[in-house]
This record gives sequence, structure tokens and C-alpha cells, in this order.
Amino acid sequence: MKRFAVLALSCALAAPLAAQNVATVNGQSITQKQLDEFVSLLVKQGAKDSPELREQVKQEMTVRLVAVQEAEKAGLDKKPEVAQELALARQGILVRALLSDYIEKNPLSDKDFKAEYERLKKAEAGQKEFKVSHILVQEEDEAKQLLADINAKKISFAEAAKQKSVDTGSGAQGGDLGWAPSGMYVEEFATAVEKQKKGEISAAPVQSQFGWHIIQVEDSRDLEFPTFEEVKPQIEELLRQKQLTDYQDSLMKKAKVN
Repeated sequence: MKRFAVLALSCALAAPLAAQNVATVNGQSITQKQLDEFVSLLVKQGAKDSPELREQVKQEMTVRLVAVQEAEKAGLDKKPEVAQELALARQGILVRALLSDYIEKNPLSDKDFKAEYERLKKAEAGQKEFKVSHILVQEEDEAKQLLADINAKKISFAEAAKQKSVDTGSGAQGGDLGWAPSGMYVEEFATAVEKQKKGEISAAPVQSQFGWHIIQVEDSRDLEFPTFEEVKPQIEELLRQKQLTDYQDSLMKKAKVN
């Protein structure tokens, strides 16, 4: 009786361990934990956990394991170029895991995001944005003639832009570039815009790397800074990138590099 009792106990203990394996491929197990971790990765990427997904994952893991076993049997993992790729892949995974762990242990808060928002908002205070139109041509003489014709009322600014501007996007709109801070433009163009008064057309064509511009500043206004909610995702990304850069810099400072 004791033999049967011991045998029954052994079977009872072995059953849960065997149940942890979802498949065995040529003697190598795919565990429930491995399957759960694979599914968890897919769920984080937007998939929905379901019996169908788990069956697909099981099949995918089985196919992969069969292929890996065959590659190892052929000694491909020992080839220098393959070994190097494996080492680089391992490094990449460890770096991502390290940075993810650091972010998890050093979370940023709404207080951090709002402080950065206020800093950016203060830095932009007093800046203006301009409603600008332009005509772009390649030659200075052509630009001068067009400007003279516009000033003499022989042709309107908008019509000249439609007919002559090589910037066909704005040209089709009569030269209209819409509202933007001057910093959005190349330096020569930006300087001219900032100097012109509302309603003025440039006294002379302005040269940039793109050609010769005739510029009309139609209006200006104080730069309207977006709300916190509108830019919060960008601020979060900005601060996290800075956080990770600072962390990596601190690791480099502590490392002994010869």
C-alpha cells in the first residue's frame, strides 16, 4: 500500500509541472510562462488576449523553435557573422530593458510636465507671428521687374504670384504662406519679415538660398501659445528623452573608458 501511496503522490506532484508546458518540440519544452510573456508583448502592442490569439502564438512559437533547432543543428549559430548579430541583438534588448527599467523607477509627473510647459511658454512670451505672402523667382532682374510692375499697379501681387512664382504651392494661393513665427523661415527671409510693417511689400527683392523673394507682410499678432493639453504628449516625450540622455551621460561618466 505504501508503494501505491508514494506513486500516487509522485504523480500528483508531477502533474502541475507537466501542465506548465504548452508544447514539446523534439524534447524541448515551450512553457506556459513563455507563452504568457509572448502574449503580454502582443497585448502591449494593441492585440486583444483571447484563446484564438494564444493558439496563434503557440503555433508561432512552435514554428520558431523548430527553425532554431534546425539552425543550431547545422551550426549556424557558430558562424562569426551570425554570432555577431546575436550579440548585437542581445545588447539592444538589454539596453532597451535598462532604459525601460530606469523610466519605471523614476517616473515623471504632471508637475514636471507643467513646469516644462511654463518654461517654454515664458521663453515664447513677446514673440510674434506673421501672415506673409511671397513671390519667388530665380533671377534678380526678374524679381526687380515684377516688383516695379506691382508697385505701378500693372499687376496685383496675388496675380504675379500665380503667374510667376516658382513656389507653386503658395503661388496657387496668390503667394499666401499663412500664419507663422519668423523663425520658421530661412534667416534672410525672416529678417526681412521682422523689419517690414503690416501691409508693406519689400522695398527690394530679398535673396535666399532658394532664389529672390518679393515679400508682403499682411498682418502680425502676438504668438498664441498652445494649451497645456494640446502639447502635453510632446512635452512628455521631450522630457523622457532628456531624462534618458542624462541617465546615459551619467553612466558614461562613471565608466572607465580607455
